[in-house]
This record gives sequence, structure tokens and C-alpha cells, in this order.
Amino acid sequence: MSTDWEQAAAKKRQSTNDLIPAAWRIPNPPSNEQQRDVTGKYIQQFLDTQEIEITETDAAGIAAKTCSGSWKAVDVTKAFCHRAALAHQLTNCLLEIFFDAAISEAEKLDTHLAKTGTPVGPLHGLPISLKDQFHVRGVGTSMGYVGWVDTFEGKKGTGKEKVFESEMVKELAACGAVFYCKTSVPHTLMTAETINNIMGYAWNPRNRNLSPGGSSGGEGALIALKGSPLGFGTDIGGSIRIPAAVNGLYGIRPSAGRMPYQGMANSMDGQNSILSVVGPLAHTTESLEMVMKAILSQEPWLHDPLVAEMPWRDEQAKQLLELANSPKKLAFGVLKHDGKAGLHPPVTRALEMMSKTLEKLGHEVFEWKPPSHINLEKIAIATWLYDGGADVHKAFELSGEPPAPQVSATYGHKPRGEMTASHIAETNIAKREAQKEYLEYWNSTVEETGTGRPADAVIAPVAPFAAARPTKHVYVGYSMFVNVLDYTAVTVPVTQCDKDVDKSVEGYKPLNEQDRIMMESYDPEVYDGAPVALQLIGRRFQEEKMLALAGYVGKALQS
Repeated sequence: MSTDWEQAAAKKRQSTNDLIPAAWRIPNPPSNEQQRDVTGKYIQQFLDTQEIEITETDAAGIAAKTCSGSWKAVDVTKAFCHRAALAHQLTNCLLEIFFDAAISEAEKLDTHLAKTGTPVGPLHGLPISLKDQFHVRGVGTSMGYVGWVDTFEGKKGTGKEKVFESEMVKELAACGAVFYCKTSVPHTLMTAETINNIMGYAWNPRNRNLSPGGSSGGEGALIALKGSPLGFGTDIGGSIRIPAAVNGLYGIRPSAGRMPYQGMANSMDGQNSILSVVGPLAHTTESLEMVMKAILSQEPWLHDPLVAEMPWRDEQAKQLLELANSPKKLAFGVLKHDGKAGLHPPVTRALEMMSKTLEKLGHEVFEWKPPSHINLEKIAIATWLYDGGADVHKAFELSGEPPAPQVSATYGHKPRGEMTASHIAETNIAKREAQKEYLEYWNSTVEETGTGRPADAVIAPVAPFAAARPTKHVYVGYSMFVNVLDYTAVTVPVTQCDKDVDKSVEGYKPLNEQDRIMMESYDPEVYDGAPVALQLIGRRFQEEKMLALAGYVGKALQS
């Protein structure tokens, strides 16, 4: 007999899936074993020629056409609604579907353009997907919790249910964006795999043996399948960069205070030592830059007290690219090992590929040997456990649902003791001192670069593997250290796993239990075809520079 929470989860799951039109349903979807890769030609078979043309154009290209009237917003929206519906049936990537409302909004945008001759804003008619932390008028937000269904963040009778909107939603709408779906997350948001009791496990569309990452894994899977041209995730330990990397996408983790987070659902709200940040994922850096510029054009610092008054600075990107193309060149530090976890062969190969590509262009590349990353990991995990898991367990108790194993590994099955104010203060001091130590190490690299400047950026893995097998993403140290330091980081797709090249490591001696689990999970056959990406890391508030650099490096790798 099913329990109350199972019935509630099944009801929500069915109500979401029922919103997919019958004409868009895949008859007898293949199992993961029958069809490992569902991108490209596989998903294209269910689309017409116009839908393929629209959905395989990047976000910047789409906005150019919808703003000019070359493409109707309603045609673009319908195409992405169709492809998103297909993507969900293949990967479990959605939690909320509101296609009809999106098509209605797109029709209004077309009418506006026809009457006035001008677009609503720079994102006129551009469909944008959102992680299920964003509040959108008329749509629920469960954040993967069964107990949050039909409530406002677990509370009933607030008057905010399906009415309240997150600040960024308002700003994107003012720029002309069209919202049509919200993507799946792991309940709590605090794991790098996407699993909840409503939709189950989300899969990586390029290789359905593997995870699409987390916690913005639904976004990663949807965008990889081109069911969205651009979407927004959040990142407190790698939750934008991991899904972007494992799905072969560009994604940016901005510094805290650059993008508006006001009014979004979250776990452990009020934990301010390491703030979660919001940022976009897409197929091109041009698309990421376009949408960040659009948001900043709305002056979000007037509506979110935590946003810095910092308009987009084109000159910073221009200066960096001029330097990259001048005789002076750039300098890159390469993080080959963080002292705790070894790398799967495809990730090691990706580091070598990026390093050699930059060296061929005349840039300096040297090994990055920073202060202890183990200390940074310890600081981050302490902040996640300030309340002993009280917040997340309160959410589970609303329905009686159990946490997924990936979540209980960190939070257990019941709350534990909360930290005292003194312990929290000690953690904040440790974080500040670690930030200072790392800052001075970065400054000291002026002695190694040969350019007369410290490193312009750091090249690092996002994770020890191309993607995780289910339950195997047990270490986030390669992404999490960036959050402790509050640096800007952008993922860059590099290559894909190749079973004929990326052989298993013989005689590997693990450093610890996590290292053993991860290294033993590598199987060239299982991983074959999975995307491999790295991250380029800059200092705080270097979003313009890092996006320009990611575009430069990405194009160099492709040429």
C-alpha cells in the first residue's frame, strides 16, 4: 500500500506529465540501455524542419530574430515547448510545465511588435527555462519537496501561493523573456545529482548511464537537449557549473551580489557565510553575456539590497581580449590535483588539451599550487551544517517523505545539533583568513608568469569525472572551493570521453574513501561519449573578463 506522501508525489507527477499534449508524446520511449544518447538526430526525429532550425539556434541568435520580427515569438515558443516536452520524457528534467501561458504571452509580444515596431526589450520573445527555485506568477514551486506542493515554500494560506514573483523573474519579463517550464532539482538542492520523490532521477541526455549533475541538473539536461536555448540555475557548491560541465555547456557562477537572488526559494535561507548565487547556462558565451547585460540594464540593485551597483563593463572584456591577441599574451595557472581526489582519465586529458592549446597560442601555462583546498572544503561543509539539518528535515516532515540517499549522506535522517553563534563566528573568521591567504597566493604568481602580472585565470576541473554514475557524486571539492572564495567561474566544453583513448588507470592508490569510490566508478565503456568540460576561474566580480576568456578559449579549442 502506498503512503500519503507517495500518493501526493504520484498526483503531482501525473498532473505535470498530463500537461504534455498527446501529439507530443513519444510512443514507447526507449530505455537508457536501448538509447544511451538522445541528443542530436535522435530527438530531431520528433520535430519538423522549422522546429529544428529554431531550437538549434543559440539564444543570442534567437533574440536577434525575434526582436527584428524575422521570427514570430509564438513560433519560437511553440518549438521550444515541443522540444522541452520531448526532453522531459527522455530525462525527467521538468517539475513544472506551463506551455499554454507561455504561448499566450508570446502572442502578446508579437502583437506589441506589430503595433509599435519595437521589441519589448533585448530578450523579446526569447524562451527561458528556470530552475524550480524561481517563483513565477500562476505556477507552483515545490523545489522537489512533496510537502511544498500547493504551498508557498511549505506554508499554506500566505496569500503568496502562485502570486508572488522572484525579482529576477520580473526583470527578465521586463526584457521580453517568455517563461514556459521550471526544471527539476534534488530536494534540498544540496547534492550534485538531481533526484526527488516527485519526478525521480534525472538523466544526462548525452549518456543516460550518468547524472546530469545538480542541483541545477534539470536545466543542464534540458538545455543539452536544446529544449531550452538558455536557462538559470543557482550555485552554492557547484550547482551551475557541474550541470553545465557534465552536459557540455557554458555556465557562469558570478560572484555574490552581481545578479539578483531576491525572492527565490532556497534551503537554509539566512545562512549568509557562503551565499548561493544565480547565473545562466547556455550553448554559447555570447548568450550568457546577452542575458546578464539585459538583467543589469534593469538596475537590479534598486530592488535587491544585496546586488552591487555595477552595470555591465564592456571595456573589461575588450581589454582582456586585446591582451590575449597582443605580444604580451596571458598567463594561466592549472590545478592538476586538489590534494584530496584524483581525476578520471578524460578529465586529465581535457586539462592537457586546454593547456596545449593555450601554449600554442603563445600564452604562459604553469601549475597552480595554492593553499589547502581541504581547508576550504571543511569551511564550506561547516556552513551547510550550521542548523544541523533542521531546515531540510522540517521540509521532509511536511509530507513524511524520506530524503534521497545522496541527501541523507550529508544530512542524515533527522536533525543533529545546531552550531552555536561562537562556532559560526569561528567559521566566518576561518573563511576570511582563507580568502586572504588565497588572494596573496594569487598575487605571488607574478613571480611565475613571465608576463609581469599574476595569473589572468585558473584552469581547473569542475569535478573529478566527466559526470557521475548514480550515487557516486560523493565529492564536490573541485567546484566548492570557488564558492568559499567567491570567485567568478565559467565552464568551457573541451572534449568527450573516448573509450579507445581514456583507458582505466592501473594500480591507482586512493588517498581516501571518497577517492576510492570515484576512481572505481570509472569504466571506459560506461563513460564513452560523455561531455568533458573544465572551468576558467577569475577573481571576484570578473564576470565580463571570464566570459570573454571562456569564449576565446572555447573557440581556440574548436579550431
